[in-house]
Amino acid sequence: MYLKVKRLIDVILSLIGLIVLSPIFLILIIAIKLESKGPVLFKQKRIGINKTHFNILKFRTMRIDTPKDTPTHLLENPEQYITKVGKFLRKTSLDEFPQIWNIFIGQMSIIGPRPALWNQYDLIAERDKYGANDVPPGLTGWAQINGRDELPIEVKAKLDGEYVEKISFWMDVKCFFGTIVSVVKSDGVVEGGTGVKKEVARTKESVSK
Repeated sequence: MYLKVKRLIDVILSLIGLIVLSPIFLILIIAIKLESKGPVLFKQKRIGINKTHFNILKFRTMRIDTPKDTPTHLLENPEQYITKVGKFLRKTSLDEFPQIWNIFIGQMSIIGPRPALWNQYDLIAERDKYGANDVPPGLTGWAQINGRDELPIEVKAKLDGEYVEKISFWMDVKCFFGTIVSVVKSDGVVEGGTGVKKEVARTKESVSK
């Protein structure tokens, strides 16, 4: 029953978001176009509900000469491809804003497990154990307020499973406001990392320099 209510909430809030945030969208679009050539939006194939595929939308944060179809965490030195505007967008999570459209058309939800890349077979398999592939993926979720990029695959999938088990209006409210706190504090963000601790990421960065 709640999933129907959840979808209604998604439609209403995403529509309001598209309207209210349109001035910010315009500013970000201009900033991206002024700094580098290429499209404003970046499309990437992700796993949706019941392991269907869809194209997630993000503001482009990397140069157009970045190797195609290669996840950021698999690039040898992702920093060299990220634009100045892109670095700001990633740090503030503003690059995720276009996913409001994904939410509006029903490919995503505001709260849910973050959609895995189509080739993240290990994460997809782990989520299968907890039924986390059977709900709409989200803009943010329980795992995102409990570690984000720092979490190992097994822990991330288990947290996604906890969300599915406890899914409710109050769980979504907790994730929503927890996300705001995490974004402000930049908790758990490791550039180009998945399941990589900050300390390790910093060590790799200093070695590469």
